[in-house]
Amino acid sequence: MSKLKAIAVAVPVIAVVGWLGYTFWQAYQPQPERMQGQIEAQQYNIASKVPGRIDKVLVRKGDEVQPGQLIFTILSPEIDAKLEQAQAGEQAAGALAQEAEKGARIQQIAAAKDQWGKAKAAAALMQKTYVRINNLYKDGVLAEQKRDEVYTQWQAAQFTESAAFQMYQMATEGARAETKRAAQEKVKMAAGAVAEVQAYVADTKVSSWHKGEVSQVLLHDGELAPQGFPVVNIIDISDAWAVFNVREDKLKDYQEGKTFKVTIPALGDKSYQLKVTHVAVMGDFATWRATDTAKGFDMRTFEVEARPTQPIDGLRVGMSVIVE
Repeated sequence: MSKLKAIAVAVPVIAVVGWLGYTFWQAYQPQPERMQGQIEAQQYNIASKVPGRIDKVLVRKGDEVQPGQLIFTILSPEIDAKLEQAQAGEQAAGALAQEAEKGARIQQIAAAKDQWGKAKAAAALMQKTYVRINNLYKDGVLAEQKRDEVYTQWQAAQFTESAAFQMYQMATEGARAETKRAAQEKVKMAAGAVAEVQAYVADTKVSSWHKGEVSQVLLHDGELAPQGFPVVNIIDISDAWAVFNVREDKLKDYQEGKTFKVTIPALGDKSYQLKVTHVAVMGDFATWRATDTAKGFDMRTFEVEARPTQPIDGLRVGMSVIVE
């Protein structure tokens, strides 16, 4: 009986001692470290190159958009007026180029020819008059002064005929090659101005360059949109990654190309594999963290980006990512 009592007393004592020993053993075991990050994704701001009033926003928060899809339109009467001005300038330049190419009108050529004929007849008359006056001078009837006056008038009539002939030639030949080329270049310049304004007109209808989900609509119908101000923000969740702040003494385990397992509490207990795609080159972008006094220095953390090796259904920006 005494033996049974001794065993009954010893069993609880052994159990307590064993439990205390196990507790102390666990207390001195290295505890698993937990690191938390979050999901980020590529974001795009859709803005207008031209200022104006929002005519219509064609998407809402949560809508899926595709490349080339019309997102919003801008109402800008000023651009429409500039387009009319540019088109009028192009037409005017084209008309001037045609005028330079065709040359003078038929009536102008005929008038120049008549002027030349008139000057030619006058020169012929003055030549005959000079011959008569010169004969009278030789007969001693007229003074030398009178002959010189008539000779001068004959020479002037010849110069007038030559000038009229040159004017007639200019009318028939049309504009110079340099003038024609200058007129053509003005046509090109006016066409460029029209194309520039047409590009602005096209920019009043803004489409998405990327696929994604609308996360924010910052401006609405009737509001003024400054140049370059984002009107709609979209997020491409298919281009997502996790961001962690890794302490520098653990950075060797997270070099580019390495893979590791994580859990995402919002998606359940399932594990997902991530691959390190970027490690910040400067620790200044990370946060300071104090170590124990025995090490004698403070460690910084570096930002590490890791992307899923396989698409993850249900992933959203801002979800927590846990690494044990």
